[in-house]
Amino acid sequence: MLPDDAPLHGIFAKKKLNVFPYQLRLAWDRLVYSGTGQAPLVVYSEEEMRTKIATTPGSIGYLSEIKIDGSVQVVHINE
Repeated sequence: MLPDDAPLHGIFAKKKLNVFPYQLRLAWDRLVYSGTGQAPLVVYSEEEMRTKIATTPGSIGYLSEIKIDGSVQVVHINE
């Protein structure tokens, strides 16, 4: 995922997950510190996100539409 202060992360968290970025971070922190989960990898650009998605089997992520290319498969989320 992108850092909490990245604009796209805020849009994704609010519109698709219905939480604020800090709430998502708190949920991951609870899982990590309780030993029941592992936080997602943080990347620092959409280009890095696209590369990680394309080269890591089973990974998922989010990108701006203009950053999508043939290296990743798109899954549409209906609202």
